[in-house]
Amino acid sequence: MSDLHELSALETAAAVRHGDVTALEVVDAALARAERLGPALGAFTVLTAERARAAARALDRDGVDGAGPLAGVPTAVKDLTATAGVPTGRGSVIYDGWVPDRDDDVVGLLRGAGTISIGKTAVPEFGLPCYTEPAVGPPAVTPWDRSRSAGGSSGGAAAAVAAGILPVAHGTDGGGSIRIPASACGLVGLKTTRGRIPAGPAGGDPAGLSVHGPLARTVADAAALLDAMAVTAPGEPFVPAAPPRGGFLGALAGPAPRRRIALAVDAPLDGVAVDPACRAAAEDVATLLAELGHEVEPVALRLPDEGVAAFLTLWTVLSLGDPVEPADEPRLQPLTRYLRARGREVTGAAAMAALHTVQVVTRAVVAERAGYDAVLTPTVALPPRPLGWFTETGDPADDFARQIAFTPWTAIANLTGEPAISLPLGWSAGLPLGVALRGRRGEESVLLGLAAELEAARPWRDRRPPEGWNEV
Repeated sequence: MSDLHELSALETAAAVRHGDVTALEVVDAALARAERLGPALGAFTVLTAERARAAARALDRDGVDGAGPLAGVPTAVKDLTATAGVPTGRGSVIYDGWVPDRDDDVVGLLRGAGTISIGKTAVPEFGLPCYTEPAVGPPAVTPWDRSRSAGGSSGGAAAAVAAGILPVAHGTDGGGSIRIPASACGLVGLKTTRGRIPAGPAGGDPAGLSVHGPLARTVADAAALLDAMAVTAPGEPFVPAAPPRGGFLGALAGPAPRRRIALAVDAPLDGVAVDPACRAAAEDVATLLAELGHEVEPVALRLPDEGVAAFLTLWTVLSLGDPVEPADEPRLQPLTRYLRARGREVTGAAAMAALHTVQVVTRAVVAERAGYDAVLTPTVALPPRPLGWFTETGDPADDFARQIAFTPWTAIANLTGEPAISLPLGWSAGLPLGVALRGRRGEESVLLGLAAELEAARPWRDRRPPEGWNEV
């Protein structure tokens, strides 16, 4: 099987289970592709080749019985997530070379499902920006145009999946960090319900903005990886409704109900322009959904100014979550220093007020769309950005403003705790454009059902980056 990189995660697991290929052959193929393509794409911070091969050999020796539903599937862990014995640099010179002595819970869950991690995927410093251009390595770029950003902060993960190095990858999303790279790289990216995937033992943020989730080339693979990670853990502060009987992958079987969907193509913030191609992509999907029998109704979606201000306040405070010695602060990147300086200006009372405002705004936003099963929007307001576009003025305040203009919708789901999915259904001048659906809390299965229906109606799996992209 010379084209292992063309297999989906579920196809890979089936091939290993049926003895068509060994786990070691699969892992070797993924590592070879990672070593050849990874550096030019900025996809990985480290490859753990020997660990991965040892895990594959053990699986081949012991057999797949009891090894998990994704036994033998190669994947990787985002470099914000602690992995015992593996360098976890968090995209920063400050943590370069740091090796945790324990796993975050999600790493153990992925291992328990039978996946085999081949390394850590690249992130921007502390995962703060929506692009991946760290000082510690090359920028993460989309295989569709290597002069353009893969997005962030799960940029390395998205680049690796889009390039066929991995069929699926783990990501995290605190303001769009799974959906933005999915849009830039032509993938399925699911931001999960707050608390759906455990953040322990030490991860997570007090506001509950950031969650774990899957990046994949197909909806079924995204559902399968979600099933692997969506395990209830004692003590988690946010606990959503239980997964559907039979899991999220099982919920894709059989006919899905017709849904009522709100379409919002204008930016929810003042002063933000939406590229006509992004607007057209969402409108085209609305037409397709209507043709499939769903009820689609245009709405005006507006995020209150106080909600925007509260999110920005919390984001600057949360930027202080990574301990940095005062003498090391000047070594941080300009945007990181800017956000941390603003965070230090926030008093305890102001932080509490922001948390309260988020709750008030969440109630209003959720009530406003209560009659709809999902809200359809463009994922981002602009096509994939050229490398250096966010930082070209050298002013971190301008950098941050450009990020807001680029991705005005994604943070809404992080504020409300709702699930949201980006699907590769739009295109502009050969570049992928994501279209997003935001659902009710606990209803990832509804979003995945709609996504699977759209995928069947307009398949995207066989789309490939332009000829010659991988000649490195």
